[in-house]
Amino acid sequence: MSKQTILGRVTQLAKANINALLDQAEDPQKMLDQLIRDYANNISEAEQAVATTIGNLRMLEADHQEDVDAAAEWGAKALAASRKADGLRAAGSAAEADRFDGLAKVALGRQMQSEKEAGVAAPVIAAQTEVVGRLKAGLASMKDKLTELQAKRDELVARARTAQAQNSMLDAVKDVDVLDPTSDLHRFEEKVRREEAMALGRQELAASSLDAQFESLEELGRASEIEARLAALKAGTA
Repeated sequence: MSKQTILGRVTQLAKANINALLDQAEDPQKMLDQLIRDYANNISEAEQAVATTIGNLRMLEADHQEDVDAAAEWGAKALAASRKADGLRAAGSAAEADRFDGLAKVALGRQMQSEKEAGVAAPVIAAQTEVVGRLKAGLASMKDKLTELQAKRDELVARARTAQAQNSMLDAVKDVDVLDPTSDLHRFEEKVRREEAMALGRQELAASSLDAQFESLEELGRASEIEARLAALKAGTA
């Protein structure tokens, strides 16, 4: 996977809008569980890729430092050979002086080559350093996003459990609602009311029967009085 591909993937995942994804999901909890798995896998893969990129950068930096050190070393050797040549020339050893000047030239050539290699590597290292910085920032954002995903999932699960508990409570309340014609309580109340009505009816019937009996006694007394008056009437006219 190239550095640009890694960077693009990390950036895209880090910028993912969780709320928008949840709004489009038919089952948000299931989608969050899948996102968490995907994010964890992507973070693991990205960490490996970023680690490789960082490792390559450190190797470039080490090679660059070697070139810088080599350039300085060859420069020191060139200076030492040049001074040696100057001393030999002053002492009259021209041929030996020329040999040391030749060595100084060779050292200067090596110095220039090392400086060139160091110069070529410098901008590459700078670019790689920038990419690694952005990759690290992207990974940190991904880990923050994973934490956000996990928190969202926990919140959603808690809300779902609360809603289920509330619905269960409401169902239980509905089952004992006295206004519910299907409830056991209402049926018991209706039974009590029927028994009360029956008792009232029986009381009324009992009262009616007692009144009828008293009325019968009154009628009997009235008939007896009529018979007595008739007997008296006859006796008075006899």
